[in-house]
Order: sequence, then C-alpha cells, then structure tokens
Amino acid sequence: MSSGDSPSEDKSADTNLTVIKQLPTDLLLIVFIHGFKGTDTTFKNFPSRLEHVLTEVIENLKVECIVFPAYETKGQLNAAVEHFADWLTTLTVQREVAGGQGGGAGKTRVVLCGHSMGGLLAADALLAFVNSRPDKNAPLWPNIIACIAFDTPYLGLHPTVFKNSATKAVEYAGAARTVVSDVFSLFGKKGASSTVYGQPPLAIAAAPTEESGWAKWAPAAYAVGGALVAGAAAGTAYYRRDDIGSGYSWATDHMNYVRNLWDEEALRKRMRDLVDVQVHLGVTFRSFYTLLPPAPPSFSSPRTFVILPQRTSPIAAHFLPARNHQAADEVQAHTNMFNPRFNDGYYQLGLDTAKIIREAVMSARGIIESDDTEAQKDVEAAAAMEETLPDQGGSDAKP
Repeated sequence: MSSGDSPSEDKSADTNLTVIKQLPTDLLLIVFIHGFKGTDTTFKNFPSRLEHVLTEVIENLKVECIVFPAYETKGQLNAAVEHFADWLTTLTVQREVAGGQGGGAGKTRVVLCGHSMGGLLAADALLAFVNSRPDKNAPLWPNIIACIAFDTPYLGLHPTVFKNSATKAVEYAGAARTVVSDVFSLFGKKGASSTVYGQPPLAIAAAPTEESGWAKWAPAAYAVGGALVAGAAAGTAYYRRDDIGSGYSWATDHMNYVRNLWDEEALRKRMRDLVDVQVHLGVTFRSFYTLLPPAPPSFSSPRTFVILPQRTSPIAAHFLPARNHQAADEVQAHTNMFNPRFNDGYYQLGLDTAKIIREAVMSARGIIESDDTEAQKDVEAAAAMEETLPDQGGSDAKP
C-alpha cells in the first residue's frame, strides 16, 4: 500500500476480492448421444478428456460430461426424441436443484453432442424445446448453448459409401457368401450354415429371390443405396452377421428408424431451422464430418461419410472437417471417430470441440475474449488434451 492509500480504500479492495472469490461456479452439462446401433461406449474416453480440457481452460466452471444411456434405435425417430427430451428435462432440474439454483431456473448451461444419428436426435430435441416456448421472446429451457454433431448425415449419406461398401464385400467374398446365405435362411431360403467370425462388417449387395419375404420390402432399401438395411449412421451398408441373424422384425424396426435419411425436404428444413436458432437464440451449431484423403489409384478424391452442403450455401460454414489418415474406409472412419488407434485426428477433434464449447460459454456469459487470450487458452487446451488422465491409464493419451 502506498503512503497515499487510506485504510478504508484498502478494506474496500479486500471486500471486492472476497466477493469475486465467492461468485457461484457455473455448471456446464455436456450430453453425448450415440447413433444408430451405438452403445454407451461409443465415445470411449472422449467425454472425460473433453471435460478435463474445458475445466483447465474455463475459469469458474464445473463441467460434467454425461453419456445418454443406450436406447433402442428402432421405431419412429420422434419417439426417441421425446424420450431424450424427457430425460434431459429431468436431469437439468435435478442438477439445478442440487446446485441451489432452483429447478427450471435456466442457470445450468447445456451442450448437446451427437454422433451419427445421435446428431439428428440432438437437433430435433433442440428444435422441440425451441418450439415448445410459450412465445418467441421466451427464454430457451433447458438452457442449451450449443449443438455439436459428429459425422451426422444431416443431408444424407454419401453415395460413395455404398459403392465402396460393395468393393469391400468383394474383398471378403468368402465371408460375404456366408452372410448372404444367412440372409436367405432368414427369409425362408436354405443355405450354408458355416459361420465366419472376426471379419470386418460386410456390405450385402446380393439381389433377393422372388420367393423370399425380403422381396416385399427390398425396393425401399435399394432406393437408398442397394444395401440390406440401408444403413443409417453407424455402419450404413455394413452389418455384422449376428445383427442380420436376429430376425426380420429387427430389420424392419430399424429400417423404420433410419428412413429419415431419405426425406430430403425434411433434411433441408432441419438445417434451415438449426441455422435460424443460432441466429436468433445464439445456440451454436457445428457439424464435424470425417474426411479421408485421396488414395490413388482406387480413390482419386477425398472421401466423406456424409453428404456435404454446397460450398456456396450458408449452411456450409457450420460444417467442419475431421481429418483421418488412418481409417481404411469411410465406415471405419465413422465408427472409430473417437478411437485414437484408428483416427490420427482424434486430438485435433478434441481441441476443436473444446474451442467451440469454450466460445459458446464465453458468449453466454457476455464475454468477448481478446486475440491474445484466445491464443493462450488454445495453448493450455493443447497441453491438457495430451495429458494422461488418472482414471484411464493412458489408454488414449498421446504418445
């Protein structure tokens, strides 16, 4: 204290510091939603690693990453959306009450992260909450500040996925014959009973016979790519033998769930609505898509699992590449997006995701960071992303 400072001024400064230290800690819920035939382990260590990074780079924030419990990917998508919305509403109230904020107060901020078809579920849940407000000026609750998708087919599945799936089936012709035989057995045709285990998932491209029950609904499947259960987002044309062998009802139930992928007008409308929500309500929307490099001579162009918007479209700015140089094909890149063994872009994906969420939190707080501050936070995030987490034994730590 300088000679010109009075004791009262010093006391006032101490009081202000005390007030700052006692500010309540914000709670950020990051909810992960798996896709078609995904499970609770789809995201592996990605949520806990993201939680660690955000805790390191955002002050005065408690971060909780939660994986939405495994759900049945069959029936109508809107039924899954309703189930998720009820679950999220209950979870948010519980967290706000536990934090002394009062259930429904909107103090808990929420980020939705959906992989594959889970991104459709997240988007539709967000839009349902938006549309359920009593009027357009009412605040959004739960207080969702961002919706982030990972390889979600918002505009459909890329046609080359089916083409390349057929190529893969030829490479594993012996296993394919076994699976096709099982398919025909499933629909009343006799075939070989031998089983090939441990093979990669296979594309089913064999045409059905007239006598089979499959012929009754095959046209709908072939219309979207020529695969047995035209795939959706966790494997599209790829299915394992035990999945196929579980019966006709399984296949038809799941076909019903994924039929949203070929309703083009509904897909476009969803995109327009998400952009509109970002513009008018400030809810950040981003969609990462796996991007594989060219691999001549077989593949002269980069490959993606999903269809991308045209570059001139206003939607295009919301789509971000998640580069992967390790995956053998689009489906492996898609299903192993959160597995560093098959995705050399895993750590960059984590950093990019953390940055989007940090910016959304700062925006919700009404804080605009300087370029220097952002650069420093990026450095801190990179260091945190590569750290070995105590409860993971280095299973996804960067070597």
